[in-house]
Amino acid sequence: MNLLDSLAVFTLSYPSVMATIWICGGVYFYLHWERKQPRTTTFQWQAGAPSVSVLLPCYNEGLNVDETVQHLFRQNYPDMEVVAINDGSRDDTLARLTALAAIHPRLTVLDQPNQGKASAMNHGLSCARGEIIVGIDGDAILDYDAVGFMVSHFLSSPRVSGVTGNPRVRTRSTAIGKIQTGEFSAIIGLIKRAQRIYGMVFTISGVICAFRRQALEEIGGWSTDMITEDIDVSWRLQLAGGQVRYEPRAMCWVLMPETLRGLYKQRLRWAQGGGEVFLRYFTQTMRWRNRRFWVLMLEYIVSVIWCYSVLVLMLCWLVTTLLSPWSFPITAGMLSYFGSLLVFISFIQFSVSFYIDSRYDREILKCVYWSIWYPFAYWLLNMTTVIVAFPKAMRRQNGRLATWQSPDRGEMFHEQQADSRDHR
Repeated sequence: MNLLDSLAVFTLSYPSVMATIWICGGVYFYLHWERKQPRTTTFQWQAGAPSVSVLLPCYNEGLNVDETVQHLFRQNYPDMEVVAINDGSRDDTLARLTALAAIHPRLTVLDQPNQGKASAMNHGLSCARGEIIVGIDGDAILDYDAVGFMVSHFLSSPRVSGVTGNPRVRTRSTAIGKIQTGEFSAIIGLIKRAQRIYGMVFTISGVICAFRRQALEEIGGWSTDMITEDIDVSWRLQLAGGQVRYEPRAMCWVLMPETLRGLYKQRLRWAQGGGEVFLRYFTQTMRWRNRRFWVLMLEYIVSVIWCYSVLVLMLCWLVTTLLSPWSFPITAGMLSYFGSLLVFISFIQFSVSFYIDSRYDREILKCVYWSIWYPFAYWLLNMTTVIVAFPKAMRRQNGRLATWQSPDRGEMFHEQQADSRDHR
């Protein structure tokens, strides 16, 4: 077997291997921890429960922020404030927040020029009084027990620096929304469970997360020059010796892109952010005291190599098609074998993940048909965005402020809600 043949086998087998690792990690997490925990509960907090500050950064969230804030103040938690930060919105977000503050005395509204989410979070942190800092997005609906579930992790161990929750997709009326519903369960959810098993989580979900205030202050808060502040803060907390946990019961209902263009832009940003964090902290992760990071680093490095191996094989196929100087290593038989293997493993992957997540979200079963097509699209999208984003991450200048991009989330969702109200 020559080098090109080996590259072909690696390229075709990698998705199935990774899916198998995620399945095994997810099953172990479920059997070891998750199934023993009650699905829902209403906490009876005693006096002395740690104070919580929810940071709500907002940029052009006028359509969403009323609903988000109203649900926040229904949390089953006794000592909680909300600090909303308007980051230079160009719509009526600030006016809506000001009106809400007149209704809710525990809501504090801050205003600043447009400087990005990380800057808004740091601004909120400087004015917050809570021992535990919770972060959600301005379009998110937080489950009423989510804060309590996340706080319980900080009480269980002083080593816990951060907790990532369980985002659930709200926009399920379109094919893209239904497909992402399956992705958040069968891929993102399983990945977080598996990474929790081998000790390091690549990233908290910025839309639903909690931190020990002291740990945040020790690392200097959020980095304002990283395009994905959630990945960056996850790595720095863990490099500082803290532990990041995954809490699937802390659910948060979020709006996701509803167009292919919006989905691509979002995933390109995620891929670039992962590259920036890898390049900035690579030397630190290689130190012996950070050896728990090595499995996570190996997973990331191999994933990037795989993306470029696909590109190399595509170029080789193009050359052989045009010039035929040598035989192409991938045959129809190989494609059939590895394709069938991926279909089989993907079926197991979705069966396992949907079974686990149906404990929290029964409606997810309605998205099965659309989700079964996603693994192939996921690997193609992942490959494309990494190839484009990694060079961008290498060229990005340290210290350059990372500001918001107008989100492609919820426009069709709100239009459908408006139509529904008009017809009633």
